[in-house]
Amino acid sequence: MEVERPFASLTLQNSESQSQRPLKMKLAPKVVFLFRDSEGFASSIADALHPSPSSSAQRVEQPLELPLDRYGVRDQMARGLIVNFIVNGIHQVSMVLLDNYEPPILACAVNEVLSQILEASSSMLMIIAPFLVPSSKLKLESRSLTRNGSKVPLYSVQVGSETDTSRAVAAQTDKAPLSLQIHYEPLACFLQLVNVLKLPTSILIGQRSQSFSDKAFSKELEALYKIGDLLESTTSLCFSKDMISWNPSKSSRDGEEPWRALYG
Repeated sequence: MEVERPFASLTLQNSESQSQRPLKMKLAPKVVFLFRDSEGFASSIADALHPSPSSSAQRVEQPLELPLDRYGVRDQMARGLIVNFIVNGIHQVSMVLLDNYEPPILACAVNEVLSQILEASSSMLMIIAPFLVPSSKLKLESRSLTRNGSKVPLYSVQVGSETDTSRAVAAQTDKAPLSLQIHYEPLACFLQLVNVLKLPTSILIGQRSQSFSDKAFSKELEALYKIGDLLESTTSLCFSKDMISWNPSKSSRDGEEPWRALYG
């Protein structure tokens, strides 16, 4: 599987002493990792996941702020939100929502958050990272990865050791082709770094159309629902479709990432 690597030349310094690092997060062994996007995919998933009515789990939110000084970045932090679902003081499931960043800050922020997740979690750590990617950013043999007929596929990539959760994810998804080329920066960066850190991770990949038709919107909602249903079945949380606020604008489909203009 091939990914774009605009951040490949970045040196990720992991030799800092613990005393120079921020305090550890407190997270559950099972972590749902989301990138806050302008189209509202991450917020839709986060808002729609909640404890079942019969559960005594509490939803506790806290801001995420991690300095990036050790990467030479003094004027920005890795920011976002941590949502923990806690039962009798025990963390059952965590969600990490990371703000949107452009390369090369993207790689710094993702590496810092993943490193903190690794330090904060137990040996049973499992990350599930869903993405809804523009179809033009997924290539297969120099062509866009297309849907098969009316089916809305949900692909998965497994990184690290196999777990019960990763097996459950694999059973409900299509395995991403090895020849798949990824040109979507958040996904490419995340995939590279979880491989480097050897974090047990199941990455979910749904497709978002470049079209602004009602049919395309319906397909995207179906993909989003499939992701939500899978998260429900693997996290013991409930996924409420009526909480979805997916409403991407036309401009978000037509625009390219601003940084690409630097390369012509």
